[in-house]
Amino acid sequence: MIRDDIKAATTTAMKAKDSARLGALRLISAALKNKDIELRTGTPPADDDVLVADVLTKMAKQRRESIEMYVTGNRPELADAERAELGVIEGFMPQQMAAGEAMAVIRGLVEELGASSVKDMGKVMAALRERFAGQIDMSSASAMVKTALSS
Repeated sequence: MIRDDIKAATTTAMKAKDSARLGALRLISAALKNKDIELRTGTPPADDDVLVADVLTKMAKQRRESIEMYVTGNRPELADAERAELGVIEGFMPQQMAAGEAMAVIRGLVEELGASSVKDMGKVMAALRERFAGQIDMSSASAMVKTALSS
């Protein structure tokens, strides 16, 4: 499980006195704990790794946006700190699918769900998010789903 890997990495970073990595790992742990608290009232997902991948994906997106803003604002030291955190976060994320593989998965889902028009896009995206969270970039997947449904 990804949570166990994060806990083990936190312990290792503490022992190695790697404060930068430890800080990023603690941010990940805090985000996961916040998500767990948020889900207490709702129904938890069937697979914990999907939940963790979702949290990590959101954190990575936030870091990328921050890096872009820091580079634009001529703050390279802050951008470097965000890049270091992003590297730690991406180390625990599932491997991203290549574009061709993602398109094949999307076409398979379209056939499986019997989706025939753009009106069925929500159904396909929900199934995609449920089965492949963290493995496919959802913003690019949206365009691929539109392409698959329009052809």
